[in-house]
Amino acid sequence: MDKILIRGGKSLKGVVEPSGAKNSALPILAATLLAEGESCIRNIPRLRDIDTFTYLLKHLGAQVTYREVEAGSETQTPWGDHRDPERRSPLPLLYVVTDSVNNFEAPYDLVRTMRASVLVLGPLLARFGRARVSLPGGCAIGARPINLHLEGLKQLGAEITLQHGYVEAKAGRLKGTDIYLDLPTVTGTENIMMAATLAKGRTVLQNAAREPEVVDLAEALNKMGARISGAGTQTLEIEGVPHLTRLDHTIMPDRIETGTFLVAAAITNGDIVIKNCRPEDLSAVIAKLQEAGVSIDQPGPTSLRVKRDGEIKAVNVKTQPYPGFPTDMQAQIMALMCLAKGSSVITETIFENRFMHVLELLRMGAQIQITGNTAVVTGVPKLSGAPVMATDLRASASLVLAGLAAEGETLISRVYHLDRGYEQIEEKLSRLGADISRIKDKG
Repeated sequence: MDKILIRGGKSLKGVVEPSGAKNSALPILAATLLAEGESCIRNIPRLRDIDTFTYLLKHLGAQVTYREVEAGSETQTPWGDHRDPERRSPLPLLYVVTDSVNNFEAPYDLVRTMRASVLVLGPLLARFGRARVSLPGGCAIGARPINLHLEGLKQLGAEITLQHGYVEAKAGRLKGTDIYLDLPTVTGTENIMMAATLAKGRTVLQNAAREPEVVDLAEALNKMGARISGAGTQTLEIEGVPHLTRLDHTIMPDRIETGTFLVAAAITNGDIVIKNCRPEDLSAVIAKLQEAGVSIDQPGPTSLRVKRDGEIKAVNVKTQPYPGFPTDMQAQIMALMCLAKGSSVITETIFENRFMHVLELLRMGAQIQITGNTAVVTGVPKLSGAPVMATDLRASASLVLAGLAAEGETLISRVYHLDRGYEQIEEKLSRLGADISRIKDKG
């Protein structure tokens, strides 16, 4: 099993570019099930979660082909190792042909490894009238039930039963209706929105999630012939259509990876330019970092320059649904606050068990006290490298950031969590001057 070794203390400098957004790519891959033909997804990130989802699409009967395009030439390659060190930043493309889909079950073995597999539920039900999807259960950062997904699909006319750990869904053509979500769930909004595109009549989805990834999915669906308005607001209106057509869409840049690079520059006294990003998607993160004393400028509409040459000030952070501070940046900002002057209060309101990285940060010399969903972080002059273990995707990112700033060596195990959401992160950081490498576990 791979590990990451970091020798801290290097100031990061240079230019970096985020990959395509995982949380946008996954629902858009699910959306290809809504239409026949060959869909082309551009700027696809090469990640473990993308691998898992392509395996699921193949299990359903779809044909999936990965290609890389560079300098005007197209070369077909197998969908393989997403950490190929010889890759020279080609444009990654994924082609999905759904004409031969003939299996309508997402099995437990796939859903348990990646909860986003439930996103096939809405598309399968809408196009084929049936779906059998394993219940995802809990995960390392807390239980995330899909009851809001199921209630919305029921209101669209689906007959849903729960048997033997699976959701069994059946329907004729779905019918548009008014749906109110008790919570602005992202995957619930996406599942219901995809199902409603082929429903008869109009669906109004209120208290919908507003995340940029939801907007990216809506734009992709509209390219397929859907009629969706209001994406990015709390009210979505979907006018159902009889059928959709193949998709050609470019995935938005990953805002969480962008935010992680912002913190990487801040925590290492660095100076980084982030190209081909979307600054408008990170307003809450940028505001908090600026409040902490980090200099962030926007040289162009799709670039950011982040620089730190003074002390970090303690700031309070409360995670909220978009456009608030994202829960997926909570662990990273906590790593930065470990070195801030003063004490900060970090409140997690989205997931009930998302402080699992705290015990590992304590091993590195951090001072953190947890009470319920609140962590009080008292800044220390320095962190010390130590052997630590990643517990989930964003926790692993916080340990990488802490290791970049710490004195001595940090060895991070279970980095398969990191590979779920960060493409070639050690290579990108290395090009910025970090002393970081991936090693094989000889044990």
